[in-house]
Amino acid sequence: MNRTGSDRTDFLPGKGASLPSRVMQSPAALPVLLALAICVGLLVQLGQVPLFDVDEGAFSEATREMLERRDYLTTYLNGNLRFDKPILIYWLQAISVSLFGIHELAFRLPSAMASIGWILAILCFAWHQAGRTTGYAAAVIAATTLGFNVIGRAATADALLNLFLVLAMFDVYRYLEQPLQKYRYRAFLWMALGMLTKGPIALFIPFATSAIAFLLHGKLRSWWKAVTDPVGWAIFLVVAGPWYLLEYREQGSAFLAGFFMRHNVERFMSPLQGHSGNMLYYLPMSLVLLLPYSGLFLRVLPGIRRMWAHPLDTFLWTWFLLVLIFFSLAGTKLPHYLLYGISPLFVLMAMRRESLQSRWLAFTPPLLMLGIVLALPGLLQWSGPRIRNTYIREMLTRPDVFGQSYYVAALILLLTMLALVFATRIAVWQRLIAMGLLGAAAAGGLVLPAVGELQQGPVKEAAAVAQRLNVPVVAWRINVPSFSVYRQAVTRRVSAPAPGDVVLTRSDELPNLGQAEILYGKGGVVLVRIPS
Repeated sequence: MNRTGSDRTDFLPGKGASLPSRVMQSPAALPVLLALAICVGLLVQLGQVPLFDVDEGAFSEATREMLERRDYLTTYLNGNLRFDKPILIYWLQAISVSLFGIHELAFRLPSAMASIGWILAILCFAWHQAGRTTGYAAAVIAATTLGFNVIGRAATADALLNLFLVLAMFDVYRYLEQPLQKYRYRAFLWMALGMLTKGPIALFIPFATSAIAFLLHGKLRSWWKAVTDPVGWAIFLVVAGPWYLLEYREQGSAFLAGFFMRHNVERFMSPLQGHSGNMLYYLPMSLVLLLPYSGLFLRVLPGIRRMWAHPLDTFLWTWFLLVLIFFSLAGTKLPHYLLYGISPLFVLMAMRRESLQSRWLAFTPPLLMLGIVLALPGLLQWSGPRIRNTYIREMLTRPDVFGQSYYVAALILLLTMLALVFATRIAVWQRLIAMGLLGAAAAGGLVLPAVGELQQGPVKEAAAVAQRLNVPVVAWRINVPSFSVYRQAVTRRVSAPAPGDVVLTRSDELPNLGQAEILYGKGGVVLVRIPS
């Protein structure tokens, strides 16, 4: 169904369109543009950046131990039970590692593939609802958004969950339009797979969003028929139930307390691991996650006042607002939680892309983003002497990370953006998408590798030293599970090192160890031997 008038044919060259605009909207160019966006946004340097701690390191080490222990039911982290997330992402990572070996690319490949599926789901849905060009615009916007680029490359469960969420939500909307059994059965399947990926949130978002949207459009009876469908619940239980039952039989109340209570109920009720924030935390965070399209989002945002005018607008805005409000009320706040409700914004921004005419509003966020990328090395060096903590200061001020090539590449990207600002023959939204490609190149090709080397490079090198020593190592007052991945051995965390221990710790903890032989030290990460 066409939502935007002539949008189903807006890829055809118009009489008044400039040559660059006609090329960018041509049928042949759009798939190429999307393929380029996927490569730049997700695949560039995917396996070249060290695993980030804590999350990537924890997922990857749990997968490594799964393969080492040959236990494909229960996950462990450094020898301890890990109930943080369900099993599906570990299975997929285990398959990838079995094929490609213990490598960053293998651990991240399932997330990258899930993210490509996420993009294609957005493309198909937006194309069907609002036309071909809108579908491609939504997909390219998604593929080149900062939050998407970061989570789509991460060896965690979030990209996979987002894939199943969008598949479920899009089928829920199709059911709102046309209440066919196939849509609700597919939605139950996607929710079941989401339940195997991250737990009850995969049920809550589709159920709560659909209840509100169906109610606002007088179709609550149709919603109730869907959520009480015994066949749908049978599909859900057949897919998601076996692992939960087997894990409960294996671990009993420890599984219930660890997964459902601590990592779901307690995570909502209070901050876990220091991840707190006020009620307004996600408002500025939304602008950061949507870079470089923050201006387009601000232009689209007033449309929330007309969200009840059409079922599609109602559904998309309800989806975003529900996630925003729910996680604003939650005690634990992390930026990527908002990504569960950001996919509808990709569709809304693509549908309203022509409404963005202000160059100032459109181009300030991407230019500011590239300006920060160019200034990042100088900002870190300037802040170094002002940081009191030894560990953080040594980590952030390493002179060997940012070479001349970094500055040259960042400057070229910034100058290209500036040239696009003055390319007035191209529509504003088209120039903004081109800037999105440049921003994704800067994030994936420059910033993530540099930050990865700053934060994780020394951990990887320390693991190589420990592997050559071939002795047991303990971790003290440092939480870097990627060290175990790279060392390919469990690293116990201890409350106090014993004489003779080889210890991984932080440079600011060295004074508390007394006499110790430093085996490795760089960027605030140290490997020491305690005298016997």
